[in-house]
Amino acid sequence: MEYTSGATSWQKALRRAVAALLPRRSTPRRTGWSIGVPLIALAAGLLFTTTATTAGGTSLREDRRPKLAQLIEERREQVAAGQERAAALHDAVESQTAALGGSDSRVRAQQDRAAATREAAGFTALAGPGVSVELNDAPQHSDGSKPAGASNDDLVVHQSDVQAVVNALWAGGAEAVAIMNVRILSTSAVRCVGNTLLLHGRVYSPPFLITAIGDPAALQRALAASEGVRSFKDAVDHYQLGYRETVEPKLTVPAYDGPGGLRSAKVIPE
Repeated sequence: MEYTSGATSWQKALRRAVAALLPRRSTPRRTGWSIGVPLIALAAGLLFTTTATTAGGTSLREDRRPKLAQLIEERREQVAAGQERAAALHDAVESQTAALGGSDSRVRAQQDRAAATREAAGFTALAGPGVSVELNDAPQHSDGSKPAGASNDDLVVHQSDVQAVVNALWAGGAEAVAIMNVRILSTSAVRCVGNTLLLHGRVYSPPFLITAIGDPAALQRALAASEGVRSFKDAVDHYQLGYRETVEPKLTVPAYDGPGGLRSAKVIPE
């Protein structure tokens, strides 16, 4: 046995005594958290992977409206470019046909025959007195309120309203009709998408301006006699839609430049 003395031996003894009084550490038991944390991490990783795959490199919460507006603008530019190219090709065909007509009597005869019917067919601009009609949606209130009993459909101009005005003007003896300064023929289709007008591949927003060249008094009588126009005027009083009818001393209706869907026609004798 080894004997010690002095302060050092007393310090060692004291430490041993304290250590003997303290409880011994037991092997730590595995709790539920030690198992749950890896499972949660695995589930989170699976969720992140699924989200990244679905997004395809884009933000799922990103507002797609700016991209949609950009796409619409790009399509409009493409349509405008196509129309310019079509106009250039049309001018080239007309130029070459005119040059050929100078040396070929048969081609010249057909050109003269076609020129005699261009005005009646609507392929030349026309000017004269007439009537203009403007149709507009009901004004939107800042507080979102509506007239009593009105739905959203009651507050916008519909395809049937535009057609009613156009048909009445034709019935009143109109020589030429234009919508938004676009010449229309009897074969032109008037279609509405929502509260916008689709005409010859172009989209127009209200107010819709319809102009017609002809006897102003006869055109106004036809508008007053139209059941569809009267129905729209009633809606003007109830739902604050816009209707303005104006006698014009001089109007100019451009030549028709839309697609020619009619392949053949026959004049019915009177």
